Amino acid sequence: MNSISIIGAGIGGLTLGNILKQHNLDFTIYESAPEIKPVGAGIMMAINAMQIFDKLGLKEKIENVGNKINGISITDEKFRLISKTNVLELEKKYNSCNVAIHRAELQRILSENIGFENIKLNHSLSSIHKKENYVLKFENENEVESKIVFGADGIHSKVRNQIFETGKIRNAKQLCWRGLLDFELPEKYHHEAFELWGKGKRFGFVKLSEKKVYWYALINQGKQKRYSNLVDYFYDFDPLVLDILESTLEENIILNEIIDLSSIPTWHSENLCLIGDAAHATTPNMGQGACQAIEDAYIIGKLLENNKDFNVVFDEFQKIRKEKVNYIVNTSWRIGKISQWENGNFLRNFLMRLIPESQNLKLAEKIIQLER
Repeated sequence: MNSISIIGAGIGGLTLGNILKQHNLDFTIYESAPEIKPVGAGIMMAINAMQIFDKLGLKEKIENVGNKINGISITDEKFRLISKTNVLELEKKYNSCNVAIHRAELQRILSENIGFENIKLNHSLSSIHKKENYVLKFENENEVESKIVFGADGIHSKVRNQIFETGKIRNAKQLCWRGLLDFELPEKYHHEAFELWGKGKRFGFVKLSEKKVYWYALINQGKQKRYSNLVDYFYDFDPLVLDILESTLEENIILNEIIDLSSIPTWHSENLCLIGDAAHATTPNMGQGACQAIEDAYIIGKLLENNKDFNVVFDEFQKIRKEKVNYIVNTSWRIGKISQWENGNFLRNFLMRLIPESQNLKLAEKIIQLER
């Protein structure tokens, strides 16, 4: 029997594993994938996440593999500035910086620090039910009994669906392509993330490492003229955007719908707790999905310092975290809608330019402050 089982070796589950290891607790992580390999795309670890990685002794490793990002600029399709957030002031205050990194590299660092002996691959959960303890059945026909279970298995969480029978997925009606490529960006783009807003479409990119660039492109589903080639959707954007798209191999592009999870009433049951996207999945418009899963793991760790009763910890954890994650989920949803306007873009851009950078910095600080 396991004392603690974590379902899902995503960034939230792996961070939780690192936290539990710090507390000298026995745990096993179960991951559906047959191997942890370099799939997926880039990700931004914001200052809140990097503060936590600092406490885990992993900050320097992540900074060395990724790329430090000092600012975030929103522009129109021709790189005319709409809004800018320079985070150098916050970096000094919190002794951490934003880092853009390949998701697989981050998972590798977290996995190595845990120790691969604590991670069971090729274990896709098929069912979970409560007897005296939890009985976990996997599609590979293995069966495990566990006293404590964490559901870190994403927006389509089987743990949530089977135990809580709740969770409504919202579709933003936006399609998102994500891509990776080797590309020589002009130097002015090396330490800043950019997002270009057009009419019902946007394009973002950031440098991940010496040559690797991550990009994403969104269009409103069903509203755009249908093209067979992604480049054609962005014909009116700056030539750099078209160059990046044309230079990306098709096998390095992922297509997803933009979805999130409506607020669910409770994240925990007896000896079981949801974290990350399983509890509060958000759209990616604020770059906080994985960062909030990391914060979840951190808060659980802080609570375990004073109380080893997991049910008390789970209850307190939800009370501490729910307001912040609801704010992020709802704000991100609104930003996603505003950024994808089909009409009135000139007025939108004009009004956004009137917002002082100090206000953007205030919003950024509200998000990156840790609750403990």
